[in-house]
Amino acid sequence: MVESPSSPGWRFNVAALTLMLFGLLLVLNLRLLSALFAGLLVYELAHVVASYVPLNQTRSKRAKLVAVALIASLTIVAVTALISASVTFLRSDEGSIAALMQKMAETIEGSRATLPEWAQSWLPVGDPEALRAQLGEWLRLHAKELTALGGEAGRAFVHALIGMVIGALVSLHEVRAGGTWGPLAVAFVGCLARLRAGFRRVVFAQVRISALNAVLTALYLVVVLPLAGVHLPLTKTMIAFTFVAGLLPVVGNLVSNTVIVVISLGDSLGAALASLSFLVAIHKLEYFVNARIVGTRIHAAAWELLLAMLAMEAAFGLPGVVAAPVFYAYGKSELKANGWI
Repeated sequence: MVESPSSPGWRFNVAALTLMLFGLLLVLNLRLLSALFAGLLVYELAHVVASYVPLNQTRSKRAKLVAVALIASLTIVAVTALISASVTFLRSDEGSIAALMQKMAETIEGSRATLPEWAQSWLPVGDPEALRAQLGEWLRLHAKELTALGGEAGRAFVHALIGMVIGALVSLHEVRAGGTWGPLAVAFVGCLARLRAGFRRVVFAQVRISALNAVLTALYLVVVLPLAGVHLPLTKTMIAFTFVAGLLPVVGNLVSNTVIVVISLGDSLGAALASLSFLVAIHKLEYFVNARIVGTRIHAAAWELLLAMLAMEAAFGLPGVVAAPVFYAYGKSELKANGWI
């Protein structure tokens, strides 16, 4: 229900919204986005699993606490195992991203002899040895940054683990919670509920879209192309990369599609054109899927998400790109809840 500015509860809503916005900015500036999203993920997954368990039929609060604790613990174990398995696969010979990037570089350089002159102008120029020397020089100059990046990845994983534990504890607290809350607490809990709802809509919808894209890509790479006599290397890596990149709205699909087309170019120009045509057809299908899944859940068009991602990237870098869809969905729900749009 929308309250007027003259109502007593209006100032508590404004205060809660101010605290919420300050907290989200603090999360980005302190690089705690992985902890926030991991906590929300465990919380939402625990609620999804708990919805299939008849907790309301338990006879005591202690039994309900044990059930929720078990569900939350299993969710943490499952999410951690999935992350570890993904990292292990991407570091293996079959799923190495470095091998995929190396193959793309070799394909671009080797395709010069087969492509027409007008197409060669679009390719990077330079001697392979010179490019290798430049890469080595860049690595030496940015060794400290690369070391810091590795440290940031480890820190983000630790933050994610802590966030998952916090999400589980919040799930338990909801079972144990009792008594009455003050008006500011009630207003702030409403903000948190809208943030959780925005996260759930964005993440669950994007996972569905990314999974569909990965399945269709796998059918093309593993079934369609081999039947046509084309066998591309690193197909498992490209399928995994398509799913992971697809979790980022709009931009992720463009990146994964570029990888597939470039690798296809290593076989022939015809294979590259066929891959490009297939991917365009996929995205025509995904356009309607996005309109149904994202449009009905997030209530945001593609241009809105792109604009939000562009602004957040300019302000906060890569974490801003990742946070933009969720924060935008949350902000839009707050505006609607307050009757401003």
